[in-house]
Amino acid sequence: MRNELPNTFWSDMAKHVSAIVVFLLLWEIASSKEWIQANFFGQPTGIAAYLWKGFITDGKLWLELGYTLAGTIISFVLGSALALALGLVFAIFPKVEKALDPHLMMLNAMPRFALAPLFLLWFGLGLGSKVAVGASLAFFIVLANTVAGIRGVSGDLITLSQSLGATPRGIFFKITLPSAVPVIFSGLRLALIYSMLGVVGAEIIAAEHGLGQTLAYLQSTFDINGVMGLLVMLSILGMTVTQTMTWLEKKLLKWQ
Repeated sequence: MRNELPNTFWSDMAKHVSAIVVFLLLWEIASSKEWIQANFFGQPTGIAAYLWKGFITDGKLWLELGYTLAGTIISFVLGSALALALGLVFAIFPKVEKALDPHLMMLNAMPRFALAPLFLLWFGLGLGSKVAVGASLAFFIVLANTVAGIRGVSGDLITLSQSLGATPRGIFFKITLPSAVPVIFSGLRLALIYSMLGVVGAEIIAAEHGLGQTLAYLQSTFDINGVMGLLVMLSILGMTVTQTMTWLEKKLLKWQ
């Protein structure tokens, strides 16, 4: 049984890799034969050449990747920390949640990218404006999952604990909070992705550095291979971020 799982994994991986290779070959042939316009759809060899130059020859893309990752991590940590703190306050003081909930719903309904120009006026073209966009996205996701996780704890379990003499403090930290952790982690995983999307989106609108700013520049110069190359980079980055959070969740929640 143990041997079957690795074999299945590598078999599935081989199928996915084979499908990607076939797709790239067909794409390259179609572009070379001019069955599709390379100026509009790009060409795999051109995309590979752009990425090779950006990461190996001159290394400029490493700098832009660093700016994007820095903005993503800071916005994720800031937004998640604030959301977790407020979620715990809501759990301990329900009246605070009742008072703030309508206002938070109104703020969450605002399109974040529509607020990007305002963030630019407040924080400028540097790191601050894109962190504000990313953190605002992460905040509401983590807050919603934190509140949902705490509310989802079994009432029977709490009643049983009370009947056994557990204190409210003990119930909260030993039963309610641990039971809510899986739901909170689901929110954190999603928040990390949205932090990256917010940062890249803010960079596309206006920024000095970052993959989003580079993407906007390539689009303005009609460099389709560069655009496609960065889209591939962003998809790999998003997949890596998701898998990292999934791995971290499994490691930290072994006790379940």
